[in-house]
Amino acid sequence: MARWRLSVLTGSPSSRFGLLTWLAVVLSTVLGVGTLTAPASAEERKGGSWTVTRQTGAPGRLSADVRLDGTDGTLSFAVRRGGATVLEPAPLGIVTDAADLTTGLRLRDRDTREVTERYTTTTGKERRRTARMPQTRFSFTGDGGARLDLDVRVSDDGVAYRYVLPDEDGVTVLREASAFQLPAAAPAWLMPYTVNYERPRTETTAGGAAAGDYGYPSLFRSGAGFVLLTESDVDGRYAGSRLTHEAGSARYTVRLADERISSPGPLATPWRTAVIGDLATVTESTLVDDLAPASRIRDTSWIRPGRVAWSWLAGFGAAQRSLETQQRFVDYSASHGWEYTLVDDGWKTTDWMPQLITYAQQRGVKVLLWMHWSDLDTAAERAEVLPRIKKWGASGLKIDFMDSDSQARFRWYDDILEATAEHKLLVNFHGSTLPHGIQRTWPQVMTMEAVYGAEQGNVSVADVTTLPFTRNAVGSMDYTPMGFQFGTRNTSEAAELALSVVYESGFQNYAGSVQAYRDRPQLERFLEQVPTVWDESRLLSGHPGDGAAFARRNGDRWFLGSVTAGGPATERVPLDFLGSGRWRVEVVRDGADGLVRESRIVDRRDTLSVPTLRNGGFAALVCRDRPGRTTCDEPVRRAPLTSLTATPQKAEADPGGSVAVDGRFLIEEFGPAANVRLTASAPSGWTVRGAGAEAEQLPTGSTLDANWTVQVPKDAAYGNHDVVVTAEYRAPGASPRTPPLRSLRTVRVFVSPPGVDFVSDLPFATERNGWGPVERDLSNGENSAGDGGPLTIRRASYDKGLGMHAEGEVAVDIDGAYDRFTAQVGIDDEVSGEGTVVFQVIGDGRVLATTGVLSRADAAHPIDVDVTGVRRLTLRATDGGDGINFDHADWGDAQLRSAQAS
Repeated sequence: MARWRLSVLTGSPSSRFGLLTWLAVVLSTVLGVGTLTAPASAEERKGGSWTVTRQTGAPGRLSADVRLDGTDGTLSFAVRRGGATVLEPAPLGIVTDAADLTTGLRLRDRDTREVTERYTTTTGKERRRTARMPQTRFSFTGDGGARLDLDVRVSDDGVAYRYVLPDEDGVTVLREASAFQLPAAAPAWLMPYTVNYERPRTETTAGGAAAGDYGYPSLFRSGAGFVLLTESDVDGRYAGSRLTHEAGSARYTVRLADERISSPGPLATPWRTAVIGDLATVTESTLVDDLAPASRIRDTSWIRPGRVAWSWLAGFGAAQRSLETQQRFVDYSASHGWEYTLVDDGWKTTDWMPQLITYAQQRGVKVLLWMHWSDLDTAAERAEVLPRIKKWGASGLKIDFMDSDSQARFRWYDDILEATAEHKLLVNFHGSTLPHGIQRTWPQVMTMEAVYGAEQGNVSVADVTTLPFTRNAVGSMDYTPMGFQFGTRNTSEAAELALSVVYESGFQNYAGSVQAYRDRPQLERFLEQVPTVWDESRLLSGHPGDGAAFARRNGDRWFLGSVTAGGPATERVPLDFLGSGRWRVEVVRDGADGLVRESRIVDRRDTLSVPTLRNGGFAALVCRDRPGRTTCDEPVRRAPLTSLTATPQKAEADPGGSVAVDGRFLIEEFGPAANVRLTASAPSGWTVRGAGAEAEQLPTGSTLDANWTVQVPKDAAYGNHDVVVTAEYRAPGASPRTPPLRSLRTVRVFVSPPGVDFVSDLPFATERNGWGPVERDLSNGENSAGDGGPLTIRRASYDKGLGMHAEGEVAVDIDGAYDRFTAQVGIDDEVSGEGTVVFQVIGDGRVLATTGVLSRADAAHPIDVDVTGVRRLTLRATDGGDGINFDHADWGDAQLRSAQAS
């Protein structure tokens, strides 16, 4: 049984109090007494040293040494592992606006108790956990009678301390003296601090690192072990912090994010935390969660981690604005047993989200929605937005761009966490702080970014293989792997697949395109099986920057993932973590023509040997071998992967005219589909000619085609009208009583008014744009033609128009054929930041109209200009004075009226 010990060393080791204290501690250890309270002796008040130890009988047990200097009343903190010092003495203390509690301290008393907590998490490296830590509270008095309590905890995997300021009238903290002192030559893996923690780490030494601020978690090798420095239990009562370092020093001092931190009553600071041990201890540690408050959510049955189809790196903003694209990712999730799809930045300019969520629910897929944190930064916004998206059926949010460790931002975290829990919405924080135990306290938090991840487009192998020992060691990490179609990938395909196991995240946001997945069938097969939460995690081998191999268990199956820097080589992984008996191992590795799968029977005495490519790796699935078992795969509940096309996507027609529409429905995978029907419908008063098509069964690879002629009535209203092509079908094995699945595609028919020409339909004589091309009938997508969304200004949408980005302009030659130009102009709703634009209309070099500076907050501004006799008309969007970021300039319904028609 593990035990704790408090050793007291004073100026007189033979003092009666020291002896009595030692006897009391021994008795409490033997008899299991949980608490020891002892007032300070006169000698201890002047100074002394105390050691807090968790005695496990292991040779690497940890001891935290607290020393009060009898001369100046300063405190220091050091840590030993076994007999070796791993953290040398470094200052303790805190300064408030009322007292300097870094000096002149005297010990009042101390209290020791055993902390034992058992809890279960919804995410993480190990769901069922037991935390056992002795805690000693040292109570000090400073000059003027100010109180400072110091809590010290020691566990098998690390040490931590925090300050408690018990003033009932409140307190304002100015700074901490807290620091960590490493051996100067200690190897270090450090990340220069940024508010979103999105920087690569650099390998250096504790004393040789450049001067500056470094973000948590910071990893050092001290002697034969490792020290991972971070913080735990950070919320709105305090601010986050980082480590600041002076050149040539091996001391790392805690620097708070704010100059002043206010508490209306007694204050307990976050835990200054050091995970200590070998690399297995560091990566398997749950200390950061163990130190955090217990769950605030009693019923967690609605919280379901899972795999997420994320389309951002497969199409960026344009993909988020496309219902068809998002349905495609829903279809992929449904056909491969993935639980979620995530729609990122861009969807808010559309009106189809409830339709997408219904579509996904019919296929057993849940939808997650991106939001900028400023969309939810007030109580009024949260009260309006969260019930609305919950009513739609959304399952959770990806909230982005908090970009701060300030107390104010942590108070916002408190508010949004309480609100999302109330509405039973899952959360993924991006542009965020680190996990500080948040997933224990608020178990709806599935993952957090705070990483230089795959969306950066060129992550080095050194960083890929350092993250398991640093960032991911303290909580779920949303790295977003599998984006084969994007950026520069510096690992092999098997190594990329291995990240689904090597990296722990309650939501694994897989970043590939549908085609990238389909081009790699062995990758698809493995991702169908791999879970995102674990009952047990083991580091099998590895070192920061060199590689990492993990075994993680879910239920009775083990999943292995390994990624290495360098090579090629043959990896050899001992299988002694397995139980007795025979096991089937299915390895996915790099082959000559892509990923290959190999199966073999092993037992725990064997070593798994796998050939790997340069910067390669492998993934594996391990299960009990039994008679008749040929694979470790479990059945996947899936829907057919289908595609529906309707052509043309857009058409123009005159009143009384007609449009030809074609529809095609394809079963791509996992057929057959049954009771298939293909139909078309049009607005009231329009006529559809054509019978559609039907099939009792449609096998994989087969299509169903239909053609229709749509007649436009002579009195049709001007503007856009939708002709809808619908495919209706049932999945294999579905009951006839089950409602059929439906897919819809829209042909948008624009009926033009007579005597009007839209600028977007005219050839451009000249064109320039701040980002990407000028878009016709779409907003500016900043990249390639056609990647914009609907033209929308303050929720008013426009069927026709131009999408620009300042500085931009187009010129059209009109040769005196028109007498009026009209438009509705403004900043498109798609921008997430503040943009400002000035719009100008220029005729033959002369300014005919100009707006004031328009921002995202302004409604559309009308422009009505006489262009009689103008031969070249130029439309220009210029910066409003704050730079061109977010300057998406819309010319809604930009049209010319012909002089003859007038």
